[in-house]
Amino acid sequence: MERLSEPQPEQPQPGEKDPRVYFAAERTFLAWIRTGLGLMGVGFAVARFGLFLRELQATDSHTPPHATGTNGLSLWSGVAIVLLGVVVNVSAVANYIQIVRELHSGRWLPGHISKNAVLLASLLAAVGLAMALYLALVH
Repeated sequence: MERLSEPQPEQPQPGEKDPRVYFAAERTFLAWIRTGLGLMGVGFAVARFGLFLRELQATDSHTPPHATGTNGLSLWSGVAIVLLGVVVNVSAVANYIQIVRELHSGRWLPGHISKNAVLLASLLAAVGLAMALYLALVH
């Protein structure tokens, strides 16, 4: 009795470019774009949160919003997070172009640590630590 096996996906011939590698690079690129967009959205929310608090304080005290002062920390940290999102997206574009060129020329070597990911994770950890310290010391 002969056993039927499922057809195996065709493997690229030597010298051919495997499209799955390019698709993986594109998926990574799109993940970085989502990360940058997420940072920009969070930064916008942080910046606007200070405005919300100022309006809330003005409503409670029945004073004009401009008389309650500004919450500069919220505004500037929000702007900084938005700018970080922009830097992440620009870096993602440059990195994607570089990887595709290396893949096309055959110069790409596996096993490299993503410096951008390590830098972003370290920066976000430092920001999180600073926020935790601020919250602990202010309240």
